[in-house]
Parts: sequence; C-alpha cells; structure tokens
Amino acid sequence: MSENHPIQVSEELIQQWWKSSEKDCAFDDRIAFTLAAQWGADQELEACRLWLNSGSKIDYDTAALLCAARRPKPPSLKEQAFDAWDRLRNEAWCEKVDGDLDFICRALEALPND
Repeated sequence: MSENHPIQVSEELIQQWWKSSEKDCAFDDRIAFTLAAQWGADQELEACRLWLNSGSKIDYDTAALLCAARRPKPPSLKEQAFDAWDRLRNEAWCEKVDGDLDFICRALEALPND
C-alpha cells in the first residue's frame, strides 16, 4: 500500500478514537477498523463533492444528489408518523377509525419539521 495516499487519518483523530475507547470496554480492533473505514469513505465523498462543486451549476446539483444518495438522512419522527398514518389509513375500514386518522393527520401537520 502506498505511503502517499491522499486520505490519511490524523494523529489527533486516532487519539480521539482511542480516548473514546477507554469509556467502552467492548472497543476492539473491529470497531477501530469500522471507524477508520467510515471516516475514509466520508473523506472520499467530500472530495468528490468538492470536485463536482468546482464546475457548473449542473455539477453542483449532481454533488448534492450524490451526497444525499450516499449519506441519506434518516426520516424524521414526523415523517415516520406520516408513513405509519398512511399504512393505517390503507387498513382502516370503519368511519370512526377514519375520523381518528384524520384528527391524527391534522395534529401531525401542525408539528414542526425536525
């Protein structure tokens, strides 16, 4: 393996990982390798994003799409609640349940987006 690889874990980051391992007695090489792999993948994604951003508007949009696809954000609690509401609505067969679901939907819509 080349010693001149553009992605290098800094000594400070290694020390930070080591210090966090002292709090967790289950920390082992497998966890260290996982952290290093995640960090390296994040560095590569950031380098790709910066390279794409150095071009045109199309490249900027592509960079945003790339990051969204490779590091999707988990759905918010509100989005999860709407998904659950949709599943329940598809199963509802009673007028009382429909009324309750409409009430729940209005309450969900009133919540802020987090």
